[in-house]
Amino acid sequence: MSVVALSPDQAQSPTMCEPSYAPACNASLPEMCSLLFASLPRSDQRRKGMDYIRGLLEVRGRKSIRNIAALVGGQATEQSLHHFISDSSWEWAPVRRALARYAVSVVPPQAWVVRPMVIPKAGRHSVGVERRFFPEHGQMLNAQQAVGVWAVAEEMSVPVNWRLQLSPGWIAEDRRRRASIPDDACAESLGECSVQAYLETAAWGLPSRPVVMDARGWDVASTVSRIFNRGMPLMLRVDDSLRLSVVDPVLPGFDAAPRSVRQIMSASRALRRPVLWPSTSGGTVVRSGLVAAVRVTLPAARSLRGGTRRSDLLLLGVGNNDRRWPREVWLTDLTQVPPASLMRLRGMVHRVDQDFARGADQVGIRDFAGRSYRGWHRHVTLASAAYVLAALSDADDGELDYAS
Repeated sequence: MSVVALSPDQAQSPTMCEPSYAPACNASLPEMCSLLFASLPRSDQRRKGMDYIRGLLEVRGRKSIRNIAALVGGQATEQSLHHFISDSSWEWAPVRRALARYAVSVVPPQAWVVRPMVIPKAGRHSVGVERRFFPEHGQMLNAQQAVGVWAVAEEMSVPVNWRLQLSPGWIAEDRRRRASIPDDACAESLGECSVQAYLETAAWGLPSRPVVMDARGWDVASTVSRIFNRGMPLMLRVDDSLRLSVVDPVLPGFDAAPRSVRQIMSASRALRRPVLWPSTSGGTVVRSGLVAAVRVTLPAARSLRGGTRRSDLLLLGVGNNDRRWPREVWLTDLTQVPPASLMRLRGMVHRVDQDFARGADQVGIRDFAGRSYRGWHRHVTLASAAYVLAALSDADDGELDYAS
């Protein structure tokens, strides 16, 4: 499921880096900015970048350019910051790579979680905005949809990369020109956008860790193939209509013909075993559930890894001792990893959801009000830097010990 807007009351709650946290955040700000903005050739750009991040950390309420400028310098500063975010020439990609490297150096990740983010909008001119039905929320929304890549560690999760999903309508010449969408940007499904966001991140030389994402409704064979080709471990949530071939002797009676996940999981009830695993928040909290594991392959397995060798995967049903079985189904290539560790990996998605709800709006990740593609990317890059500082400040204050 995607992350959607919080209610006004939630958005104003005093959590990550409200002014009471600002002194601790600001103490680390110059050090971080010296690394983040090393690619910016001009000192005034580096100064504006630091001012913008400081404003995201300190401004109460909406993190608009006007509110940030009022904090750091007034009307002239507003015009300057607007140009810096929306019209300037600096590239956000090197800054984002530097942020990712900084984040993993201070908080070594255990997994990469790829999660959609929905940004409701009132108008239709913000880049990427569409009115569409979101099945997971059961309603039509006029919104942008982006995908975030999060580094998830024992102590916290932080965003390190973003990709904005664009529909075919936004690739048309007039809308592309008005929003300054670059020529190499293309229309993508949510699945394509999510995989590409992760592959971009994987190319930065960061630690190889499992990638965890919700792939329900996607082309799972293509997703698995593209991630396999980069040599990265994966764990995907899938829906019960996906067709797989059973290759596990513990589930007799299945030939090589592809069967739906629904059929495989229905036959796996006798394989369910109780599993205990520690919460992703650490501490002494323990989760429990019933898990059934079946070895399977994708029907197109011969194309995986560029060879003809069969690539076994593990299909995991997760649930409780009730009529609804399973509640979730996951597919992974981590066939030798114990079920308890896989369940902990699965829980990292919920960790990201909780961390996002707790802190993302406090640093204004969804608050960009401009219309340009470049402006949106620059804003979310700097807002992610503010998020990292805020999360580190909260961790130092011992405020991250909640269950997830």
